[in-house]
Amino acid sequence: MPSHPPAPTGLLRRKVVTPEGHGHERLARTLSWPHLVALGVGAIVGTGILTLIGVGAGLAGPSVILSFAVAGLICAAAALCYAEMATMIPASGSAYTYSYVVLGEVIAWVIGWSLILEYSLVVSTVAVGWSGYASPLLQGAFGFPAALTQGPELGGVLNLPAVFIIAVVAGLLCLGTKESATLNAFLVGLKIVALAVFVAVALPYFNSANLEPFMPYGFPKQLSADGVERGVMAAAAIIFFAFYGFDAISTAAEETKNPGRDLAIGIVGSMLACVLIYMLVAVAAVGALSYQRFAGSAEPLALILRELGRPGVARFLALSAVVALPTVLLAFLFGQSRIFFTMARDGLLPPSLATVSRRGTPVRITLVTAVIVAIIAGLLPLGEIAALANAGTLAAFVAVAVCVLVMRSRAPDAPRSFRTPLAMVVAPAAVLGCLYLFWSLPSSTQFYFLLWNVAGLLVYFLYARPRAVAAA
Repeated sequence: MPSHPPAPTGLLRRKVVTPEGHGHERLARTLSWPHLVALGVGAIVGTGILTLIGVGAGLAGPSVILSFAVAGLICAAAALCYAEMATMIPASGSAYTYSYVVLGEVIAWVIGWSLILEYSLVVSTVAVGWSGYASPLLQGAFGFPAALTQGPELGGVLNLPAVFIIAVVAGLLCLGTKESATLNAFLVGLKIVALAVFVAVALPYFNSANLEPFMPYGFPKQLSADGVERGVMAAAAIIFFAFYGFDAISTAAEETKNPGRDLAIGIVGSMLACVLIYMLVAVAAVGALSYQRFAGSAEPLALILRELGRPGVARFLALSAVVALPTVLLAFLFGQSRIFFTMARDGLLPPSLATVSRRGTPVRITLVTAVIVAIIAGLLPLGEIAALANAGTLAAFVAVAVCVLVMRSRAPDAPRSFRTPLAMVVAPAAVLGCLYLFWSLPSSTQFYFLLWNVAGLLVYFLYARPRAVAAA
């Protein structure tokens, strides 16, 4: 692991990583590579394919298949960069920590502040997506009123199921990391089985006529007649959300038994598996039914099965989503609490949040995180949440790719248990691809993201910088 003396003063002072915390700040090492692969697959395969495929189809038409491919390629390039940095700097904090070690404090703050946005909104988005599958079951089986099972975008008042599932997952994480990861691995298996059943049932209904016109809104982002920005890249910029769960793996570095080996296996392995899964599901979905019939649906795959006359399989898929989507919540709520924990340990957030329980889990910050995301999930619409979450992620991906390039120049001979292949091609491709995706986001999302970071810099200069303890 590289260790470079930090600059004594200035906004770009760098920290020296001590992967083990001390005393009440030490996280327990309980995870091995199967846990990490399951954590990654559990994070990646979820709301993106189960719910956001409907949003993407509304923006790109049948060419949403191409949107998945573009987003997957960009994420694959970023994942390779993450794998190198995670094994060089096996400490909690993900892109925030890499930026602090390599690029300097103020950049690390911007990335950490962006990750707070990403993880908070991802957990909220997944909770809303879970509610989309759970609400029909709750209304039908238990008579729950729609006003308490739907968000404002569907005419409801409070998305109570979304709030409930966040509370359940937060409680599980407080019990222990290894216990959470073991249950996660089982639920991931169930989710893969459900998607395999969907492909097996829907693929025989494939009709090439459903792919015409293949690209009704063009490739680049463009304003359509109804005032919505559409196109292949507009959809890719939204469903990009579906791929980036692998970065949650890097937040588990301090809790991994053999980080030099296991982090790379977890990041790259989960990413490859999920690209294959997504492409199969997307082709089966778009080929089986006209995109116009499921665009915008909160449960598009179940809707497709019902339209195909397979209500029993649709109920199985919906039930599987209700049971297994919390794996995404678990992975991202886990990741966000570790980002918060690391920033608090560095003094950039209140240090009292950087405490762990006797079982080695950061209970206090997990509960604070759960309250924040429950409020967001209960009151905000799905599409707006996902787009803003993507902006924070893209900033983090750019930073990690830049870290790889800087470290290849600054410390070319430093030990690397995983090396990004063709780094001088892959890392710039990740940077340019992420910048293009950011440009393809809705203009309002770009504005709100910049506003979020202006507010973040105010917090940094007024609170965080004077209290930073991780940099000399």
